Amino acid sequence: MTGHVVVVGSANVDLVVDVPRHPAGGETILGGDLRRTPGGKGANQAVAAARAGGADTTFVGALGKDESGELLLASLGGAGVRTDVVDRVDAPTGTALITVSPDGENAIVVAPGANSRVRVGATQARRIAAADVVLAQLEIPLDTVIAAARERRAGALFVLNAAPSRDLPDALWDQLDVLVVNEHEAADLAGPASGATPENLAAALLTRVPAVVVTLGAAGSLVARRGADAVRVPAAEVAAVDTTGAGDTYCGVLAAALAGAGPAGSGLGGSGLLQAARLAGAAGALAVTRPGAQDAVPDAADVGALAEHLLVDKN
Repeated sequence: MTGHVVVVGSANVDLVVDVPRHPAGGETILGGDLRRTPGGKGANQAVAAARAGGADTTFVGALGKDESGELLLASLGGAGVRTDVVDRVDAPTGTALITVSPDGENAIVVAPGANSRVRVGATQARRIAAADVVLAQLEIPLDTVIAAARERRAGALFVLNAAPSRDLPDALWDQLDVLVVNEHEAADLAGPASGATPENLAAALLTRVPAVVVTLGAAGSLVARRGADAVRVPAAEVAAVDTTGAGDTYCGVLAAALAGAGPAGSGLGGSGLLQAARLAGAAGALAVTRPGAQDAVPDAADVGALAEHLLVDKN
């Protein structure tokens, strides 16, 4: 472990039901058995950075003083994530209600609960200041995301996965080193005048941030940096079982690689971000072949093996 990642974000218990199709408005359908698994974008990304990315990883978040909180602490700790700066608060642990269709696509509703109380206090700030990469998402208060970004040390990278989609204040744009978005989130941030292709969306976003990664699902991802040509990174062909948490796995491994925990760790210059995206793409592909979010995060050895295959055969 040669890099330190701090993930600032949400933690949820996922209540998952397999369905023959997602219900329409006002419709009731019968699903399969209920599964209760650890999730939340921040916690998922922390597990991915540690298990699939091999990084020394700390999670900054908030959990309720309930059984769900214990479930999440056990999952994080089991993956090797440091949880000593997680706050336990007088609010229910966050909960996500998820339906999964036969093609692996999901629909999600989140009750934030304790995630609304994630904060950056003195203890959390010290841990953030020791990180090589700080990674955050948007399931927690924006003020907390901005505070986390401002606490990073000189030379450390701040990576934002701008999900779920929402407007970003200038105070947050000014802190970004790497923006990770899917096509829908990219379009929301870039605006309708920027054009529909990932390349056009990325070009528009590069006016606000030095580097952009647009994830494209089964089509891979697009890596764009100021002063360099945008590059398409192919995806591995896999049979999708459940896409829940695949994007989070991608983000966690991207952060770990940028932190120097894998063969990519050379920052944004040269091939660093591109190599990180290759590893992240391999991890995301493996994650969709298994059900669940944190339960589906692959091991670093499997990620490295698949990434090598992509490097040799598809670059």
